Order: sequence, then structure tokens, then C-alpha cells
Amino acid sequence: MAILIHTLADHNDDVNCCAFSSSCLATCSLDKTVRVYSLNGFSELPYSPLKRHTYAVHCCCFSPSGHALASCSTDGTTVVWDARDGRVLAVLEQPSSSPVRVCRFSPKSTYLVSGAADGSVALWNVQSLKLYRSGSVKDGSLVACAFSPNGNFFVTGSSCGDLTIWDDKMRCLYNEKAHDLGVTCCDISSQPISGGEHGFRHFQMASCGQDNQIKLWLIFSADSLGVELKYQCTLNGHSAPVLACAFSWDGQMLVSGSVDKHAIIYETSTGSTLHTLSQHNRYVTTCVFAPRSPLLATGSMDKTVNIWQVDFTQPCAANTVEKESEVAVEYWSEDDVSAWLRAQDLEDFVGLFKRNNIDGKELLNLTRESLTNELKIESLGLRRKVLQKIEDLRMQTRSVAVPDELLCPITRELMKDPVIAAVVVSLQMATPTKEKQWKTGSAITDDRAP
Repeated sequence: MAILIHTLADHNDDVNCCAFSSSCLATCSLDKTVRVYSLNGFSELPYSPLKRHTYAVHCCCFSPSGHALASCSTDGTTVVWDARDGRVLAVLEQPSSSPVRVCRFSPKSTYLVSGAADGSVALWNVQSLKLYRSGSVKDGSLVACAFSPNGNFFVTGSSCGDLTIWDDKMRCLYNEKAHDLGVTCCDISSQPISGGEHGFRHFQMASCGQDNQIKLWLIFSADSLGVELKYQCTLNGHSAPVLACAFSWDGQMLVSGSVDKHAIIYETSTGSTLHTLSQHNRYVTTCVFAPRSPLLATGSMDKTVNIWQVDFTQPCAANTVEKESEVAVEYWSEDDVSAWLRAQDLEDFVGLFKRNNIDGKELLNLTRESLTNELKIESLGLRRKVLQKIEDLRMQTRSVAVPDELLCPITRELMKDPVIAAVVVSLQMATPTKEKQWKTGSAITDDRAP
């Protein structure tokens, strides 16, 4: 069960990233600020907001101890702050001066990685706050980064769709084409999987992209044999590009946020959907679990951050929710409705709904009046809870029923008076490079575009 417990609405532009420490939550935005909140009541700390950046702030992250906070920006810098009083500890200028899209601390706070729009990667020594090494990817902007739990290597994701594994000397250990339309985020579970042949250590990784997909991978690491990335499976819960993904601290759950305005929580062992969170009314741009805590934060282009309490002990009726995603609600049987009630923590109503033969179609038709007069649910609070859950189902049903071609590809809103524009392309007039691109169906995104 995931319960919305608080909403932060202090930013005046899109929220780009959220990060937890053991005691604080940091958020950053296109409004050029970083805000820091106490997890005790979610009050903003006295030194917040932090206002050192001169352009949009794309990413923020805490050091493992929680004493330092890093943020990076279009202004080409990564700023390191003292998370206890908000002092600026260092302003790290990307060697290429390119806009910095992502930053991450290593697990032991030895290094800080910053990745930029020109594909450059900078590895900073956290103790000296000086540049240690730098490198770059072959093509595309660097938009994602994640360290292995032991800190021996890190993974970067680029807008051209590649996942690249690096060691701490900035040597490329492995490269994989992961998402055809570009990677948007990646994360590695903090819980390594032990065992395997030849002393391999296994790590589970998730990546997401513009192709609407989340992919799960296994990273095999051995000191003598290098690193290998092995594809596991694809999660297809979203109907639009997936912008963010993150593992829970125990590695048992994965959360993702998308252009379809939903955040989805999955069970990592089975890939089953556990919860679909649909409270944001714009793109969900960031999502993150708190360390060793039942908290989850989701941020959006609607300028808000929602904080959720997640029950890690509840099995969440994975099989039931998986069936829910496969079968339209209106075709649910009475048993399906009973299973849904249990999954929504409404088990007390199973008998009542059974006695009244409530199947999926009847469930969607329930109203406040029918709950009061026909089912005799006297408690106002319980009626509201049931109605809210049913309304969430109706919203999901509507979103599934609308053909994708009627949704705006940018806002995912239902289009009014949509128009199809015919495009005629003459391959005879195209250069060989462009002809090849049109034939393969790839987008022309570089300076060779007409």
C-alpha cells in the first residue's frame, strides 16, 4: 500500500530531481534553486532555498553520510554544499563548460561524478574537491549515472541510448546499446547478489528511456574477468517515455516516473506492478525511495513533490495487480473485485461486495448514494476511501481506452480537433547519409538536419 502523506509546493517551476538523506529531502528545479526539508514534519530548513546556480538545476544528490549535498546545472557547474548549514564548499566547473545534467557520489564518498550535455564525464576527488580524471562518451549527452554498491565502477547513460560502465580510472569497461530513443535514467540496487561462478558478484540495474520502457539488467563483476552486462527483462507499464527510475533501499521494489503522469512501483523479483500513483497532473520527472525508511518522493512538472508512505511488509497482491493490468476492469469477476479490495487494504468489504454480487462493471458504477443507501456503508470516511479507490480505477480505465494516436505526443493530453499532416520526402534529393536515416526510420537530431 502507498499512501500520499504530504505535498511540497514551494518551487515555482518544474521539479527536476529529488534526493533523500537519512534526515532530509532535497529538491531542485528549473527555478534555479535547491530546497532542503527535514523529514521530521517536512518543514523547510532555515538555510533553504539554496541559490548559487544561475540557470536551471537538473540534479541533486546527498553524500552517503548526508553531510554534503551536490547539485548541477545548465550553468556548467556542480556545487557542493554543506548539508548541515547550507554553506558552499566548492563550485566545480565542468572542464568543457557544458551544461551539467547529472551528478552522483560514490558509496564511500571517495568520488563525485558529473556528466554533461556534450558527453563529458568528470570524476572529482571529494576530499580535495579537485578534478581527478575526465573522459567522454562517443555520442550524445550524458543524462544518467549510478555507482555500484562497492564503488568499484559506475554506469552512465546517454541520450543516444548507450549504457557505459567505467572504473575509477575512467577506463571504459563495457558499452551496451540499451534504449533506441535514448536513456533517461539508470539505477543500481544497493543490495548485491552474492554467489555465482568464478567469484562473480551480481548487481541488479534498471534503466529507462524515451522508448517507454524500463529494462532490468544483471551486472556481473569479477576482479580478474572484468564486468559484463546481461539483459533480464523489460517492464512495459508506462504508455509514454519513462523519465526516472530508482530502487528501494532493500532492492525489493523499483519505482518509475513517466510522461504519462504516473509513477509505478514494481516488485523487482517478478516484475509485477504493485502500485500505480496518479496524483500528479504533469510529467513525473523524478522518483526516489528514502534510505532504510518507508518514504518515497515523486516530483513533477506540475511544480510539486509528493511524499508517500510505502508498506514494505505488505505483499501488495502482486498477482492480483498483474491480472488487473491484463484484464479490463469492466470484465472483472466478483473474485477479481475481492482480490482488488484486499490489495487496496479494503478487506473488510469483501463479504459485503460478495453478497451484493459486485463485479467489475458494477464496481465502476458505484456512487456515493449507492454506497450509502444500497450497501449501507455508514462511515463517511470509509465511503470516501472506497470512492477514491474506484475513481482511481475509472481514471486508469479511461487512460487505457483512449487510442494513443488521439493523445498529444508531448503533453499526453487528449487532443482537440487533431489534424494529420502529410509529409512527402523525396529520397532522390536526399544525401546518402539522410537517405540511410530515413530508410532506417531514425530521427535526424544533429546539425545535418535540413
